[in-house]
Amino acid sequence: MTEHPHIVVFHRALAAFSAGDMDALAEVFHPDVVWHIGGRNLLAGETRGREETFARFGREFELTGGTYRPALQNVLADDDNTVALLHVTASREGKRLDMDNVIVFRIADGVITEGRVFVADPPLYDDFWS
Repeated sequence: MTEHPHIVVFHRALAAFSAGDMDALAEVFHPDVVWHIGGRNLLAGETRGREETFARFGREFELTGGTYRPALQNVLADDDNTVALLHVTASREGKRLDMDNVIVFRIADGVITEGRVFVADPPLYDDFWS
C-alpha cells in the first residue's frame, strides 16, 4: 500500500525539524502557516506565518539547550487531517519533559498550512516551559 501523500510531507517536516534544517522545513510549510499551542507558558498561543512559527521552534531548542527531541510513534492521514503521535523529551533549568503529544496538521498542495499541538499533561507541560 502506498503512503498517503500527507504522511510523506509530515516525514519530510519531521526530518528537517529534527536536523534543524530550516531551509528544508520551509519547503513543506506554507508561508502563512498558523501554529497553535495551548496552555499558559512561554510557548503557548498562536503564531501566524513561517517566520513567527519557526522563531517559536527555535525558541524550543534555545530554551532546552538543544535537548528538545520529538520521537515519532505513529502518523495517520486522510485528505483532511494528518495526525502525528509523538513522544517528546527535553531538559530545561533542572526540569525534564518526557511526555506524549499529538499534533493535528492541515496539509494542502504538499505544504503544512496549520498545526495544532495537544499534550498529554497540560499542567506539567506548562510548568516545564514556565
